[in-house]
Amino acid sequence: MEAYLDNSATTRCTEGVRDVVVRAMTEDYGNPSSQHRKGVEAERILRDARETIAATLKVSEKEIFFTSGATESNNWAIIGAALANRRAGTHLITTAIEHAAVSEPMAYLEKQGFRVTYLPVDARGHISLEDLEKALCEETILVSIMYVNNEIGTIEPISEAGKLIKARNPRTLFHVDAVQAYGKMEIRPRKLGVDMLSVSAHKIHGPKGVGFLYVNEKTKLQPMMLGGGQQRGMRSGTDNVPGAAGLAEAAKEAYAQLGQSTEHLLSLKKRMMDGLRDLAGVVIHSEEGDRSAPHIVSAAFPGVRSEVLLHALEERGICVSAGSACTTNKKVPVSGVLKELHLPKELAESTLRFSFSRFTTDEEIDYCLGALRELLPVLARYARH
Repeated sequence: MEAYLDNSATTRCTEGVRDVVVRAMTEDYGNPSSQHRKGVEAERILRDARETIAATLKVSEKEIFFTSGATESNNWAIIGAALANRRAGTHLITTAIEHAAVSEPMAYLEKQGFRVTYLPVDARGHISLEDLEKALCEETILVSIMYVNNEIGTIEPISEAGKLIKARNPRTLFHVDAVQAYGKMEIRPRKLGVDMLSVSAHKIHGPKGVGFLYVNEKTKLQPMMLGGGQQRGMRSGTDNVPGAAGLAEAAKEAYAQLGQSTEHLLSLKKRMMDGLRDLAGVVIHSEEGDRSAPHIVSAAFPGVRSEVLLHALEERGICVSAGSACTTNKKVPVSGVLKELHLPKELAESTLRFSFSRFTTDEEIDYCLGALRELLPVLARYARH
């Protein structure tokens, strides 16, 4: 048996997504900038894709810009907004547990003379709204806070943060990395006070290499891709029609069955957490309830290093993660997120992430728990030697 429990890293495309992508590559393959029939048809596909995605957020299709994925979206939102609004101030705010696609652009801007405040988090990964309020000042031009943490599943208080930011200074921009939230919950940027929002298709059963950035029409943002003037001059480059079509189909499918999917994910999470609690010594980092995402469980297995347990599970056909898939190839001993939780070294070095999708089954959860039950005592004895 196989059990794929690494859906926060990526998800498999649905058949519907596959079909629209293949059709856009083999039948409707025109360049949207071309004036002939094939080009007009490709432009229609792009327009429909924007409308579909905009509908899921209740925003205007003119506020949706296709990108190569959330890394580009985050870089564009943060660097583009900082440079475009530099005359208004040079202070930026983010959290200490952001994905590298946010923390690295922030570090880059620090080298360019910007000042960045990194909000600390509590033992469960939540920021303090009091800390945010204290950090805001007249010089603050941008705040970037992830919606759902990709490693432990913490849901940050985005709505409350948005109200604080706009009450302090309506001109301060609010960016949200919604990679692990979009498709898992209802998101209304305008109600949340969010000016920019980043999404990646492959986290919601869409194709890799495509995403979008929502940009409120009043937001001052500097383009970072210059050239042919596509996407109203904001993001040049030949439009990725197959990718946009696949992303829109994935978004449509995700929100068409959101209620049912959420219920299923919550059931899977409870099943996994209940099973982990029955294993001696296991420490669960993720929460249950409305302050944690329904599809992520992070837990430590003291006495067994995470990479050892990961590969032992892999040998049994079980795919899990030891942290963010975007950083696992780097020689970093402990996740930066886990460090910010101030976990003891033994727990940080023995943590695995299990993440689910609407296609994950109870049988996969039970198979994984059974394997853990068998492997942990053996690996722990081996580690002691």
